[in-house]
Amino acid sequence: MSRNLFFVGLILAASGFVSPPFALAGGLIFGFSFTHPYHLEARTLSKFLLQASVIGLGFGMDLHQVIHAGRSGFVYTAMSISFALLLGWGLGKFLKVKRGTSFLISAGTAICGGSAIAAIAPITDAGDEEIAVSLGTVFVLNSIALLTFPTIGVLLHMTQTQFGLWSALAIHDTSSVVGATAKFGALALAVGTTVKLARALWIVPISMGTAAARKSSAKIQWPWFILFFCLAAVGNTYIHMFQPAYPILKHLGIIGLTVTLYLIGTGLSKKTLQQVGVRPLLQGVVLWIVVATGSLSLILHGWIHL
Repeated sequence: MSRNLFFVGLILAASGFVSPPFALAGGLIFGFSFTHPYHLEARTLSKFLLQASVIGLGFGMDLHQVIHAGRSGFVYTAMSISFALLLGWGLGKFLKVKRGTSFLISAGTAICGGSAIAAIAPITDAGDEEIAVSLGTVFVLNSIALLTFPTIGVLLHMTQTQFGLWSALAIHDTSSVVGATAKFGALALAVGTTVKLARALWIVPISMGTAAARKSSAKIQWPWFILFFCLAAVGNTYIHMFQPAYPILKHLGIIGLTVTLYLIGTGLSKKTLQQVGVRPLLQGVVLWIVVATGSLSLILHGWIHL
């Protein structure tokens, strides 16, 4: 029965008639109600689909807008990442969270959630338990952010640019940033995606710095999909002979994102919450709340803007 329901949800998510937040909600309901029949396969597929979907969304972006948002966002993300890493280190020490787990949660919050954890874990020689706890913490908070951020944005009468910037700075994973901003509006989606990818670029220097500090020879995972996103934006802006195909590719990107969020939701379960434990989850929650409320306040007061 669980297999049939899983595929029904998957087909609905891929149909184009279900919004990203509803797909995530459906995935969460499945994850908490049934044992996942394809847990590892779904995790692998969601990672690939996320990157392919971001590239697809690039075909709906204007390169000039990407460069403007990315240039400003790179500075803001540098400051927010430095702050989050320092605060995460302090919270981990205070709450007596295992050093490896604490660093992965901090890096996931500071940079880009599961992608950052996956890139940094081999460098730090993190164990399966540390990786599972860190990913579980990030996935729980991602789900909360995706469901609550659009409502908060409406209540605070945020502009689409403000909301896109806030989502990019305060939500962990790229998929959840795109899901939240897509629900808020087209401009919010463009700003959120671009600034979030500028934030994701910090995987490389943070990984290199970690490898140098730990004298690790582990291979650094380069986020190549960001380059292809920029190339897609170049094509949409300058190569007009393929113009009829760009809206189709963008739509496929949105569908791919919706399926990704459904798969992520199905991977979250009661067992995941039990694995996380109280102290690592508390570290992740406190760190995320400080980053989210701090960036929101700075944006609303005009200190951070595009």
